[in-house]
Amino acid sequence: MLKVGNAPCSWGTLEFEAAKGEQIKFDRMLDELAETGYTGTELGDWGYMPTAPAALQAELAQRKLVMLGAFVPVAIKDAATHQAGIAVALKTARLLAAVASEPKPYLILADNNGSVPERTGNAGRVTPKMGLAPAQWKTFAEGANKLARAVFSETGLKTVFHHHCAGYVETPDEIARFLELTDPKALGLVFDSGHYAYGAGDCDVVKGLQRYQDRVWYIHFKDCQPQVAAQARAEGWDYFEALRHGVFCELGKGGVDFPAMLRWLKANRYDGYTLVEQDVLPGMGSPKESARRNREYLRSIENHYA
Repeated sequence: MLKVGNAPCSWGTLEFEAAKGEQIKFDRMLDELAETGYTGTELGDWGYMPTAPAALQAELAQRKLVMLGAFVPVAIKDAATHQAGIAVALKTARLLAAVASEPKPYLILADNNGSVPERTGNAGRVTPKMGLAPAQWKTFAEGANKLARAVFSETGLKTVFHHHCAGYVETPDEIARFLELTDPKALGLVFDSGHYAYGAGDCDVVKGLQRYQDRVWYIHFKDCQPQVAAQARAEGWDYFEALRHGVFCELGKGGVDFPAMLRWLKANRYDGYTLVEQDVLPGMGSPKESARRNREYLRSIENHYA
């Protein structure tokens, strides 16, 4: 049976300062997540949910939810950020470990997406010259390795890296380069179908899964609307403008072939959780109804995984 969670970002709770707005309170978000048929959640920004382990555990238990992970953005390109990033990751991982059940949650490491104007302004159409230089790649990989090893050493939790538009690991080749330079025992990949499709300019996500299959430890289901993506490229929208126009649409309404993705997961014996993420900005749409439709869509194609 397909195990499916959802995350605070589907309710407009995004980590970007540029996306802050009137946020839906965590208890309502968790109620709606459980009511619409999901059995797992991620933590969201530090402080969005309770940070006292007993209080967080009580909220999860009340709704029979599994904690699946927490997203920690770090500007890893800059060696000066590494120690502070490790400190935040450890604080977060300690909370995750304190409420962990089965499967164990992941520390989800990402670049500090949306913070570099060139990458934010060209999300979905970055060129190689906008990428990291060899020395920067070395620093980036060393920082990611150090953080993942520290998290595992202290908490026993594994780290997955989230490739992401508007960050330095967006395109298929950048994902491959990151994986080539990092420790396969310490760091896996959370494969995000929507970010892959937008960053690749190609909705063939199975091609990406095949390319990185040895490192795919966790799955984020996100769709990408190809017409919106094409308009974003043509009109030069930045990442947030593309979000506002719904580049990450409801599942089944974009270009990602989710039945093919489910068949790939089955063939490769993936038995972990899958997490629905439909990045929306605060105030966009009706998150609960979108969450319900996304869950119903996955139920309608679950035979491809069963």
